[in-house]
Amino acid sequence: MIETDRLLLRQWVTEDFHPFAEMCSNKKVMEFFPKIQTPEESYEMARKIQSLINERGWGLWAVEIPNQHAFIGFIGLHAPQYDLPCSPCVEVGWRLSSQYWGKGYATEGAKAALEFAFNTLQLSEVVSFTTVGNVRSVSVMKKIGMQDSGQNFMHPGIDESHPQCEYVLYKISQSE
Repeated sequence: MIETDRLLLRQWVTEDFHPFAEMCSNKKVMEFFPKIQTPEESYEMARKIQSLINERGWGLWAVEIPNQHAFIGFIGLHAPQYDLPCSPCVEVGWRLSSQYWGKGYATEGAKAALEFAFNTLQLSEVVSFTTVGNVRSVSVMKKIGMQDSGQNFMHPGIDESHPQCEYVLYKISQSE
């Protein structure tokens, strides 16, 4: 569990699964993903994230605003299984319900996740990536001190003909 000034990053509970599924079926939230998720796909993803946190003690933590909103999305760290130009790596990532955008929550939570990555896990580098057109996520990457690696890549999990196949890759080192 990680606490920031306004957020709590914590392990997932079953009560998070339904609002997560609603979030992942929202076209606005999923604009920069190949497709919206079915409830079954969302529940499966939430169980997998929960399991990885149980195994490792870290991951894509559920995010809540204490005493206000029990679940607003996830922010945290993940070790992608795809063969990426930066593999093996740990990424910092986030997905929040759209009503919580523009309030600095993604930036605040991502900074806390980076602090955990560098101070607790002693990682030397953390990456983040998104489809080329996702300017909101790129903005968060820049706000948390990440730099564009200049190594755009075609995401191996997305069909090359899909308009969101090309991704940008941002990085930050422990010394930065």
